[in-house]
Amino acid sequence: MSAHSQWKKVTVPEIRDRKGREPVVCLTAYTSLTAVLLDENVDLLLVGDSLGMVLYGMDSTLGVTLDMMIAHGQAVMRGSRKACVIVDMPFGSYQVSPQEAYVNAARVMKEVGCAGVKLEGGVEMAETIEFLVQRGIPVLGHVGLLPQSVNTAGGFRSLGREDKEAIQIIEDAKAVEAAGAFATVIEGTVEPLAREITETVSIPTIGIAASPACDGQILVTEDLVGLFSGFKPKFVKRYAELGEAIREAGKAYADDVRAGRFPTLDQCFGVKTEQKKAG
Repeated sequence: MSAHSQWKKVTVPEIRDRKGREPVVCLTAYTSLTAVLLDENVDLLLVGDSLGMVLYGMDSTLGVTLDMMIAHGQAVMRGSRKACVIVDMPFGSYQVSPQEAYVNAARVMKEVGCAGVKLEGGVEMAETIEFLVQRGIPVLGHVGLLPQSVNTAGGFRSLGREDKEAIQIIEDAKAVEAAGAFATVIEGTVEPLAREITETVSIPTIGIAASPACDGQILVTEDLVGLFSGFKPKFVKRYAELGEAIREAGKAYADDVRAGRFPTLDQCFGVKTEQKKAG
């Protein structure tokens, strides 16, 4: 039996029960390889619609489709044995009605085999969250900065500096909690607001550009390891610079090919020892 097969899968109830007890470690994953590399050390892998920008070079997440999310979700599930895998519902797949959201979320759950879905929005999405949860679909909420609503929000910026805005975000978090979400992401808020929400709601908060007081943290893995390196947000800590390493490896390879240093006979099949010595 492999080590992977002995790992116990982290469940949605276990994530929910971490509130105030043990930090929830979360990262994004879009591919099977990334899932394999991260799975042992994280509690939750989010197949985020950020893949539109990170993998496909889109300007925002709005062009991501349900089929794309399902395909990448399936890839992550092939690589994950321990982490709780949650899949983002993309823009336009859940906003029309709770019924349509259920049809699309049920398709994700069936075809991916994930533990739940994530959708953005607070008060306005509470009915939909409740509808899904009551029908057996675990939901991870998302309040604060909502990337799918970036056009109406006036761009990417930290939220909650003004009292009216802060009160609305608190109400959003409370609505998500009351609707039955097992946890909620808090994105792009001022630190005191994220701290207050964490102290107010009974479900775990997962922070990104929020507060160390949140019950868990999440980053885009490609930001974490320096692969998505065109822009480094303030809230990102780089734990590696893989992008530069890949660039340097590509240059070294190109130089060797152009100079005739690669491949050598050592990298070829059917070559006798004498030929290698002569070559």
